[in-house]
Amino acid sequence: MNERIIKLGLKSGILNYVDHETPRHYFLCGNADEKDLEEFAKLIIKDCVDTLEFHGFEDAVPYIKWMATNKLGVEQ
Repeated sequence: MNERIIKLGLKSGILNYVDHETPRHYFLCGNADEKDLEEFAKLIIKDCVDTLEFHGFEDAVPYIKWMATNKLGVEQ
C-alpha cells in the first residue's frame, strides 16, 4: 500500500495495524464509520492541493480549492 495513503488512513482513523507484526500489515479499522471515511477523503484532497501548489500548478489550485470547500466541505 502507498505510504502516503497509509499515513492519511491512520490519521483519519480508517486504517489500523497490529503493533507486534513485522512487516506491519494494515487493515480497515472495525470501528471506522462514515465520519472517518469522510475525514480520509478530505485529507486526500488536501494532499492533492498541496502537491499541485508544490509543483507549480497555481492556475488549477483556486478551482480545486473552491470545489473542495463548496462541494466537499474541506476546510482550507
